[in-house]
Amino acid sequence: MSEIIRRDPRAEWIARNRLHPLHAALQSQNQTVWIGPNGIVRKNPHAIAAGFIGPAGIKRIDRSGAQQGTGTRRSASVEVQLPLHVVEQPAYYVAVVPDMVGGRLSSHDKDLLGLARRLAGSEGAVLAVVFGEHKESAFDSAGVDRLLLLDGEQYQGYAPEQRVLALRAVDNQFAPRHWLLPDSRTGGGELGRRLAASLGERPATRVWQAEGERCVGRAGAGQQDIQRPLARLILAAAECAEPVSETRHEALPVELAWQVAHNLPRIEDLGPVAVDPAQIPMAEAEFILSGGNGVKDWELFHRAASALGATEGASRVAVDDGHMPRSRQVGATGTWVTARVYLAVGISGAIQHLQGIGACDKVVAVNLDPGCDMIKRADLSVIGDSSAILQALIERVAAWRQEGRRDAA
Repeated sequence: MSEIIRRDPRAEWIARNRLHPLHAALQSQNQTVWIGPNGIVRKNPHAIAAGFIGPAGIKRIDRSGAQQGTGTRRSASVEVQLPLHVVEQPAYYVAVVPDMVGGRLSSHDKDLLGLARRLAGSEGAVLAVVFGEHKESAFDSAGVDRLLLLDGEQYQGYAPEQRVLALRAVDNQFAPRHWLLPDSRTGGGELGRRLAASLGERPATRVWQAEGERCVGRAGAGQQDIQRPLARLILAAAECAEPVSETRHEALPVELAWQVAHNLPRIEDLGPVAVDPAQIPMAEAEFILSGGNGVKDWELFHRAASALGATEGASRVAVDDGHMPRSRQVGATGTWVTARVYLAVGISGAIQHLQGIGACDKVVAVNLDPGCDMIKRADLSVIGDSSAILQALIERVAAWRQEGRRDAA
């Protein structure tokens, strides 16, 4: 039985008339076809095309129409797997000890693994040494060929002497050509210097470039560069190399051949001590709540920073308007920050400000303008009124803390 299709002549007339106010509504962005001005069915060039992941991990637009059902060509795969780099019998190892703050690879750690990948070349293998439990699931895409997990109570908390003993055992078994640690305040800088003293190595510190047989490190408060022969133990700065993005790696688990001896600790870890976030220099703060021109209630902003336990920062406009002192200005003309979390409230994102937060791990933006540069930079964006969102944050944090006290009781 044939199907009779009745067409609405008014709708057809609107579809042909591009000046009609309802014309755009009939030509939906999500439609793959549309009716042209002469009543001819055409492919909609403005339709949202399906995408796929290219070999470099970048999302591409599929213009063939195969994934929309409108084309004749077939896409080989919706998602292209990165090529697997395999090192069956490594000629040598490059050992990396990432900070793993929060149990995950930070951007600094990934830069370090990118440098290790370059030093390992095609014949060497990157060996990552991780202490304690972790939440990371992307060691393979970060460039790790071999993964050594060292877990146990003796490695928990602040235990640099015990960790150096374990790294000495790694050195004896794998004899790495190079040791790489992040020159950071979160453990890598101190652990690397302790390891260097234990191995009798002269470390290259604050290294930001390593090519061939030489490396370059920063000195003189970052104002000078020191070039020296490529050291066996390297403490590298953030952005020392591009992270691995073009290949996958095996991340095969390995173990130590013998048990690490227990160290008699000369240091007792008394646990974390509460510190007033307002007393932490912004360059050293790990959680920053920063306000800009979009903040209308600064008293509420201060209460939110106190509730969140965040160090306060500000944009240049907020400082110029007298809402915050000059010492709290973030950006190329203020303080360059390296926070793990940077929460920007009402900041549009001038180029100088974006430069100053370039080394932050996670950026959260609260703004009314979904098209501003800070929203584009952010890892997480919240579009809405700053006062309402700050008030909601205060209430949620208070409820969470009250729930924690209730559970403890």
